Order: sequence, then structure tokens, then C-alpha cells
Amino acid sequence: QVQLVESGGGLVQTGGSLRLSCAASGTIFRVRAMGWFRQAPGKQRDLVATITKGGSTFYVDSVKGRFTISRDDTKNTVYLQMNGLKAEDTAVYYCAADTGTIYSGARWEYWGQGTQVTVSS
Repeated sequence: QVQLVESGGGLVQTGGSLRLSCAASGTIFRVRAMGWFRQAPGKQRDLVATITKGGSTFYVDSVKGRFTISRDDTKNTVYLQMNGLKAEDTAVYYCAADTGTIYSGARWEYWGQGTQVTVSS
């Protein structure tokens, strides 16, 4: 079992910055990658960024150049630095843990409770 707790959300104006944190605990050895997802009102939950055990990162086009995913292994914490925020970034942001393999594909097995990010227009 893996427990994930997000923090760092809040209200910010267009162009502002926020840093989200995701603290992991439990059977962390099972985690192959970490990801950030977001879900706006009335919309599906979408992938934002991922970071693998080896440090490889991935970003969706809409956040490239603005968001940075990183990891601090001494704290078992993953971060999402968000700069140049836009109104379209408003959503509940979720941290998730991938326990899949390169053969089975991603398995986003564990999820945090979510943290609200609101960007004023």
C-alpha cells in the first residue's frame, strides 16, 4: 500500500506560480513512476506530467516550458513547479503512483486526495 498526500494548491493570478508537493509513504519500492493529473469541473482527469524511477520526465504539450516535475528521494516527495499559470490550469491536481511495468504499461494504482489550484483570469 502506498499513501500519497498532496499540498501546495491555492489561489493565484494569471502569470503566477505555485509548487505542489506529493509526499509518499508505505510500500514505495513498488512505485515505478510518479505522475501529476488534473481534473477541471465537468471534465475528465488528464495526465499532466510524469517522472520515472530513473528520472525521465514527460509533459503534455499544454504545460511544456511552464511546469517542471521533480523528485526529492530523501523526503519521498514529488513536486510540480507551475509557472506562468493560466486560467485554463484551474483544476484539482492529483498525485498518482505507477506500479506497472514497461511490458504491462502504466498502472496508476495509488492516488492522493487532490489539491485545488485556482487561477484567476
